[in-house]
Amino acid sequence: MKYLTLTHRLRGFASTVLAAVALTSPLCAHSTEFGPDFDTTIEAARGQTVYFNAWGGDDKINDYIAWAGTELETRYGITLEHVKLADTGNAVSRILAEKAAGRTSGGSIDLLWVNGENFAAMKTNALLQDDAWARKLPSWRFTDAEALPAIELDFAEPTDGRESPWGRAQLVFTHDSLRLPLPPRSAGALAEFIRANPGRFTYPQPPDFVGLSFLKQILLETATDTAPLYRPVGDADFDAVTAPLWDWLTTATSNLWRGGKAYPFNYPTLRQLLGDGEVDIGIAFNPADASAAITRGELPDSVRSYIHDDGTLANVHFLAIPFNANAPEAARVVADFMLSPEAQLRKADPRIWGDPTVLAMHRLLPEDRAGFEALPRGIATLSEAELATTLAEPHPSWMKAIGDEWRRRFGSGG
Repeated sequence: MKYLTLTHRLRGFASTVLAAVALTSPLCAHSTEFGPDFDTTIEAARGQTVYFNAWGGDDKINDYIAWAGTELETRYGITLEHVKLADTGNAVSRILAEKAAGRTSGGSIDLLWVNGENFAAMKTNALLQDDAWARKLPSWRFTDAEALPAIELDFAEPTDGRESPWGRAQLVFTHDSLRLPLPPRSAGALAEFIRANPGRFTYPQPPDFVGLSFLKQILLETATDTAPLYRPVGDADFDAVTAPLWDWLTTATSNLWRGGKAYPFNYPTLRQLLGDGEVDIGIAFNPADASAAITRGELPDSVRSYIHDDGTLANVHFLAIPFNANAPEAARVVADFMLSPEAQLRKADPRIWGDPTVLAMHRLLPEDRAGFEALPRGIATLSEAELATTLAEPHPSWMKAIGDEWRRRFGSGG
C-alpha cells in the first residue's frame, strides 16, 4: 500500500527532522520531502477566507474551531468561517451539484470535516483535490501511517493523500455508576438490560453518525459472518448479513425510551438525557466526552465510560478540500495548523475537547511529547489499555444501506 512507501521514506529522515532547530514552529522549516516550499502557500493564503463546513452540534467543538480561527487570523491573516452542519452529506451534495453545474472553481466550500461514507462519495465522484496534498503538509511529518494505518485508510477506503487526518475516535458507552454499577458489556447483555428495564435506553436517531455507528456496532457483534461487511455492500446478500441486526432491534424497540416512538437527535441530546436521569446509558464517539461533560457540569461525577468486552468501533476523522475550493491555499494552511502539535495538544485536552490525537509521540519534540503526557485523563476516561480492543469500520457503502433500511423499518416511530 502507498502508506508503507511513505512510512519508509519518513524513517530515513525522522531523526534529522527531530534534530532540526526549525521544528520549534508548526509551520516552519518546510521540508522538501513534502513537496514545494510551503512558504509560498502561506503567502498565497494571506487574506483568504476559508469556509469550513463542519458539524456544529457540540459547543465544545464549536469553541475549539473558534479558537483555531482566532489563531489563524493572527498568524496568517486567514479568516476561518465555520459553516455549522447538521449533516455532512448535505455539504457533499452541494459540491456535487456545483460540479454538475460546471462550477470548477470558486466553490462554496473550502474545507470539509469528513470521513467514511461521505469521503467515499467524494472520492468516487472526483470531488476532492487529488494531488496527495495532505502528505505534503509540513505537519504530516509528525504522523506515522505504519503505527496508525487509519490515517490513510478511511473506513477501509485508501485516502491517497486526499484528506488530512484530524483526530481519532472510538465508540464508548457511559453510565452513572451510582444508578447502574454494572453496565451491559455486549450486544446480548444490552438486549437483556433493555428487556428488563423498559424506557431506560435509547440511541441517536439515524442518520446521525453516532446512531448509525451504534447500529453497526450491534451488527458486528451479532452477525454470523462479518467478512462481507468489509467489502462493498453490493457484493453481499444484504438481507442475510443484516438479519441479526433487525432481529435485535425488533425485540428491543418497544422497550426503548418513549417506547421507540422517538429518538434523541444526536449524542449531546442523549448525553443530556443521561445527565437528567431519563436513561441509564449514553453513547459517544469520543473516549473523553464524559470527562469533558463532567468538567462542564453537564454530567454528575459518578458517570463512567466503558466499552463492550469484544471491542467497539474505532476510526480516524479527516479534513478534505473540495476540487473547486475558492481558497485552496488557505485551506491547506488551516489543515496543516489543525495537524500541528500545538493544535492537536489543545484538541486532546478533555477540558477543551478531548479528541484523541493522530500524531505519533515518537515523532514529536520532547517538549511536545511531554505536553501530551501531562494532559489530564479525566475521571471518566478509559486508559489506552482499556480502549485497546477495537473493531474496524465496515466498508463505507454499508452505512447508507443500513440507514435506509432502519428508516424503512423503524423511522416512522417503531
